[in-house]
Amino acid sequence: MVEGMSTMLHPRGTTPRPRRTPDPARTPRTRRAALSALGSLLLAAVALPAVAPAAHGAPAARKPGPAAAPLAVRGGDLSSLPKNEAFGASYRYEDGTAGDALAILRSAGMNYVRLKVWVDPADGYNDKDNVLAMARRAKAQGMKLLVDFHYSDAWADPGKQNKPAAWSSHGYEQLRRDVRDHTQDVLNALRAQGTTADMVQIGNEINGGMLWPEGSIDNWPQLAGLLKAGAEAAKSVSAGTRVVLHLAEGGDQEGTRWWFDRAVAHGVPFDVIGLSYYGYWHGTLADLRANLNASASRYGKPVLVAETAYAHTLRNDDALENIIARGDQLVPGYPATPEGQAAQLREVMAAVADVPDGRGLGVVYWEPAWTAVPGSGWDPADPGSGNAWENQALFGYDDRALPAVRLFGGAG
Repeated sequence: MVEGMSTMLHPRGTTPRPRRTPDPARTPRTRRAALSALGSLLLAAVALPAVAPAAHGAPAARKPGPAAAPLAVRGGDLSSLPKNEAFGASYRYEDGTAGDALAILRSAGMNYVRLKVWVDPADGYNDKDNVLAMARRAKAQGMKLLVDFHYSDAWADPGKQNKPAAWSSHGYEQLRRDVRDHTQDVLNALRAQGTTADMVQIGNEINGGMLWPEGSIDNWPQLAGLLKAGAEAAKSVSAGTRVVLHLAEGGDQEGTRWWFDRAVAHGVPFDVIGLSYYGYWHGTLADLRANLNASASRYGKPVLVAETAYAHTLRNDDALENIIARGDQLVPGYPATPEGQAAQLREVMAAVADVPDGRGLGVVYWEPAWTAVPGSGWDPADPGSGNAWENQALFGYDDRALPAVRLFGGAG
């Protein structure tokens, strides 16, 4: 989930949620381009249409570089799909033929589904039962599964890591048991139905820690204890499941190094470094490349862009203004057009593919199927909340898959 999701999904002008203030003695400066909150992987046999200039004098999208080999992980976070479908969303292939969103994305080459799990969400979506149902659908399509534990009842990100209501009075030792039990409960249920998780995130965008205040970065021994509880629980269910530690700010090399140095020093086990990268907020593509390369080399682990997305239009498709709604928010050279969206995603994929020693694991697109449908808004406690993300989906306002889906192509 994008950094500061609950703030950013409110209309502009709403008072933003306060962020935790870093202690300069412990934390480095971080790069933020706008809201502080994500190439060349196109197969030679699958070419995008020629990039056309954007309307209204906007710059044309940059042309792609040479093609690269497919990434091992070519995924999408489809956590909102069940709710969208329940409220009437429909999806189409590029030629206009109606189809199941998962099948459409799989046919384009997507091979991983990421699903967030909340403990007790207000609307009932993104809980264990919904994750189990979506996991069955994903595995039936031959796709692999990444489970994203938020350890919260709603959005968790660098500015908000609230304990679930049922855990609200629990101290550190009980929270360690909560993390262990919840993680094992969900993963055991997945294994029991034949849909064992292939990767697991212990927390979501945990730059500032998780389960505040006990798991804040102000108390690394306790944060490490909570992370260990989750990682060990995941491995106890399936030793082959890879554990991901996930930060926002994918272009912030200094911040990533600061955080993972402390995780390593405190003995936190992990298999994969996960980073969110949204070009509007998280630095340049050069920043992303530098951080991916440095992190893979320093820690000897594969790197995954666990979240990324880009706009295909600046128009709204519902009453809630989109997070990206103005031309001055865009990455220079990448207009908000279907071609600009594809060009930006291609470059993110290329940055991962180019990580030395084969340590570029893959890319997960955040909420490619979260189109605007009344009732399927961002706030699980408010049925009337809108969607501020529909212009970054991989389906257009006519429900058709956009050209960027072709970038997932390859043997899966």
